Amino acid sequence: MMISKRLSELRKRKQWSLQYIADQLNIAKSTYAGYESGYRQPSLEAVKELATLFGTTTDYLLGTTDEEQPSIELTLPTVRLTVDGEAVTEDEIIQLIAFIRAKRDIENKK
Repeated sequence: MMISKRLSELRKRKQWSLQYIADQLNIAKSTYAGYESGYRQPSLEAVKELATLFGTTTDYLLGTTDEEQPSIELTLPTVRLTVDGEAVTEDEIIQLIAFIRAKRDIENKK
């Protein structure tokens, strides 16, 4: 199962113990160990809590995506972007992209 493999990989990468994660979720160590071994399936609420704890998404844990963090391509906006609660205009996105590209060019020349 994808979720058990991903949970194990994330825990080992962070060098966390089974007990530490179980304590964070207020569950028994054996319950969490069951998630990693594939013996138990976490509830949807547990998957959500695990994603938050590991700093990733539920889609990543469930194997829907291989990206640990979602990304948004600014040159093809498919979501409504906001800054301080106000919508970002198309002109502002163009200026932001130009700024990032110019900054990267300068850094690559160093």
